[in-house]
Amino acid sequence: MLSLLGAVDAGDVALVPGRIEDAFVKIEAAAGRILELGAVPVGIGGDGSVSLPLMRAAARYHKDLVALHIDSHTDAYPYTPDDRYNAATQFTNAAQEGVVNAGRSWHIGVRGFTYCPGVLEHTRSLGFRVVTIEELMRRGFAQTVAEFSQVVGARPVYLCWDMDVFDPSVAPGVCTPAWGGLSAREGIELLRSLSGLNIVAMDFNTVSPPQDVQGMAAQLCAHMIMEALVLLAAGMGLLPD
Repeated sequence: MLSLLGAVDAGDVALVPGRIEDAFVKIEAAAGRILELGAVPVGIGGDGSVSLPLMRAAARYHKDLVALHIDSHTDAYPYTPDDRYNAATQFTNAAQEGVVNAGRSWHIGVRGFTYCPGVLEHTRSLGFRVVTIEELMRRGFAQTVAEFSQVVGARPVYLCWDMDVFDPSVAPGVCTPAWGGLSAREGIELLRSLSGLNIVAMDFNTVSPPQDVQGMAAQLCAHMIMEALVLLAAGMGLLPD
């Protein structure tokens, strides 16, 4: 089930987990109705595959869409014809479909092990820039985001925030935990540093309640969504001085 916040159709999009392409159609339609009114859809929940239909919807209303993907994995893996759509291929499909401008899109926070070799090479072959967690921490958030901002300019940005970019010590209930991630304080700082970007749609994904410990990942995700909404409101001039 995917929740969407927006001017209309706020709430859950009813999905059947085993019917992924049908689910994509419903997600894209729900997000499209929000975008049609000029609002910013915020997708909540589900595995990372939900980003693809949300990006498809955003690309219909915002030309030259750029993706900023905060995650411990690129989710731009190669696929086989019988398994094209899953939680590891959404950015491969987005690049191949021309949904996003891959040459200006970044994956930030990448770390850990993968189940197949050559993933980073495949991601880069699609045009994406990969910023590992080591590079991010060495350069710092401000410098990294400033460089991304230079690359993207005023182009519309789709923000995808995968909760497993956090270390499992603060977000244990995620689909694919990977040690060595961001602390809660670092994640909040990184998100706040995105002020000034032209964010037109976003999602927060990969919270897995059965694996969560005392709702830690869910509560942190809720806080990150609040931070994102404040970021959007500030960018629209809606906050008091």
